[in-house]
Amino acid sequence: MGKLTLVLGGARSGKSTYAEKMAQERGGRVLYIATAQALDPEMADRIQKHKEQRLESWQTLELLHGVGDALREKIAEFDLVLLDCLTMLISNLVLTVTDENYEPNEAQAGEIVDAEIEALLALIRENQAEWILVSNEVGMGLVPPYPLGRVYRDLLGWTNRKVAAAADEVYLLVAGMMLPLHELGVSLDSDN
Repeated sequence: MGKLTLVLGGARSGKSTYAEKMAQERGGRVLYIATAQALDPEMADRIQKHKEQRLESWQTLELLHGVGDALREKIAEFDLVLLDCLTMLISNLVLTVTDENYEPNEAQAGEIVDAEIEALLALIRENQAEWILVSNEVGMGLVPPYPLGRVYRDLLGWTNRKVAAAADEVYLLVAGMMLPLHELGVSLDSDN
């Protein structure tokens, strides 16, 4: 199994910048997986700025979901995979089972998120590539006032816990400052 690193943080905490710097320092053949959708002009601008920050030598693959399956045949071509971010990946999945009134099917959402993360972690365990996964920590704020927000927040929190338990390193970024969580203790979800 390759090394797995999870980089967590709030909005504008520096998590993507930190993960990209880490990938650049570790080097090799890098695959950047982008999961965001440009659903409005502001998001399109954000995506463009992210693209401009990446090294030209990195290959980029834009995937809304199905990461494990999409990479199964390609993974041997890369030394390092940077996935930015789990936050958008989970959002994309939850929206596939959300109706026109923004009511999510909670059971289906849980099933497809679980399947996605299990497939991703299986792929990570099966190859020698190093992985850096970026995700938002969304559980420290207010409880969302609507079902879609609560289902999404809960599923992303579960995803972060599951990935952190499997990771070799977990970093939390707050206000641009990095805290190595893996040095502080054992995950409640790990087998350690």
